[in-house]
Amino acid sequence: MTILDQIIENKKIEVARAKEKVTFEELKSLVYFQRETISLKSALLAENSTGIISEYKRKSPSKGDINVGAGIAETTLGYTKAGAAGISVLTDTVFFGGFKEDLLIAREKNPTTPLLRKDFMIDEYQLFEAKAWGADVILLIAANLESSEIESLSKKAHELGLEVLLEVHDQAEIDKSPMQNVDIVGVNNRNLKNFAENNVNASIELYDFIPNEKVKISESCISHPDTVKQLREIGYKGFLMGENFMKTNNPPKALEEFVQLIM
Repeated sequence: MTILDQIIENKKIEVARAKEKVTFEELKSLVYFQRETISLKSALLAENSTGIISEYKRKSPSKGDINVGAGIAETTLGYTKAGAAGISVLTDTVFFGGFKEDLLIAREKNPTTPLLRKDFMIDEYQLFEAKAWGADVILLIAANLESSEIESLSKKAHELGLEVLLEVHDQAEIDKSPMQNVDIVGVNNRNLKNFAENNVNASIELYDFIPNEKVKISESCISHPDTVKQLREIGYKGFLMGENFMKTNNPPKALEEFVQLIM
């Protein structure tokens, strides 16, 4: 069983338990569910956008603990001040050390910054959670979803006013994915089967296979400003980066210094 398989099996249990504790109606009654969402797509396409989607995560299956001491409030607020086009917040607890409270706090501290709920979405219930917790964008991972699931979940996300980031790893995943309700396509440079491979070749190789009308971003394994410049020249509009900033003593400062080198 791969790490991704383990994550999905655990996620099924988590979602089932969550449904028993909080109903759809209770989620819909929460204050953030009524707010108008902010477009990450527009933020990435804006003139002079850094294109950086900076990620907050405490640990990962491949790296273990990354930065358990970095506070969610000061880190995400610092990201916004440093020029992040958007912020990704991990809400998976078992494998990434995230919590729903992280997203709620990030929303409170960053009312005008697009927020991505980074998790493994397998059920529309999680979309209602995302909206209720203040997310603007949800992630769908093609590697663990059937074509019909991508279609139904992306459609429901749009009905809720959420944008959809579809993550792919190879051409087969692009070809199988219905994209009518997909706003952004992200190429994950890390192999989710083992969470170990580390290069941006996937982004370079897959760019031309993604429909041109979609905003294209590169995810993971990006650590050097020259890499961002190279991917920009190809046509990528966004760059989802987590460990590169989170592994430092001051993630917002690391982002600020990085932005100075790419703008």
